[in-house]
Amino acid sequence: MNSQNIQLAKFAGFCYGVKRAVDTAKKIKAENPNKNIYVLGELIHNMDVIKELDDLGIKTIYEIPEKGEGICIVRSHGEAPEVFEKLEKAGFEVIDMTCLDVKKVQQRAIELAQNDYFVVIVGKSNHPEVIAIKANAEQYSDKVIVGTTIEEIQSYEKAIREHNKVGVVVQTTQMLSTLNTIVSYLNSISKEVLVHNTICQSTAKRQAEAKTLAQTSDLMVVVGSRKSANTTHLAEILKDITKTIHIENDSELNGLENIIQNANEIGITAGASTPENIINKVVSKIQSGKGEK
Repeated sequence: MNSQNIQLAKFAGFCYGVKRAVDTAKKIKAENPNKNIYVLGELIHNMDVIKELDDLGIKTIYEIPEKGEGICIVRSHGEAPEVFEKLEKAGFEVIDMTCLDVKKVQQRAIELAQNDYFVVIVGKSNHPEVIAIKANAEQYSDKVIVGTTIEEIQSYEKAIREHNKVGVVVQTTQMLSTLNTIVSYLNSISKEVLVHNTICQSTAKRQAEAKTLAQTSDLMVVVGSRKSANTTHLAEILKDITKTIHIENDSELNGLENIIQNANEIGITAGASTPENIINKVVSKIQSGKGEK
């Protein structure tokens, strides 16, 4: 269908923090070919990249052994302070690849806790980035909570009302609308609310550009892992604007031929942990075969 217009977003694929983590992991292995190189947890939420790293000899571990040997990389999501201590105690040489934007959130949360603010982290409680932010703040305060909905925060309303001041930080990949909803609620029950909008610029730009692209598209294709917070948020945002499909790679286009063929204007974007080669395969498949093999 020659009349189709397919447009790839400029801010699609690896963000600075993810690229830095992947490139550094490969560099560390190249410089230390005879050492064991590990990453605690998946370096990024993309199984193709995890497999590539594994093939290079960079192994993913999910638990800290009692005794370890070699180098262990802390991924871009960050970790709790006690995790760093455990890794060093086990005998690993630890290399901290926590994203610099995530480090800023941790520092803001620590400062709020140190200054006797009731700390509210707007984020998914089970996300590794949020777990690490919370653990850092909890070194200095027992008044630290997490949530993405008013309902989640409401269960702490009595404690929040009793405290004079509330400080807010937000998971770097969260949606601005979620932050605004929580802040509006907190303003209604608190005397003082100090907000640090710690959504990273890469996420903000990616979401803004994708929304603009969606407004002129019949179909948006979001490429990236379903375990990736920023990718799933992209899909959620775009579904409110136009027809949107979320796929992990080009193989998932199979069976979607009718949807693709019926769209004249197709926009494509991708999450921060989606490699360029996967994005390119999706673009090529849509251009040449409309989702067919």
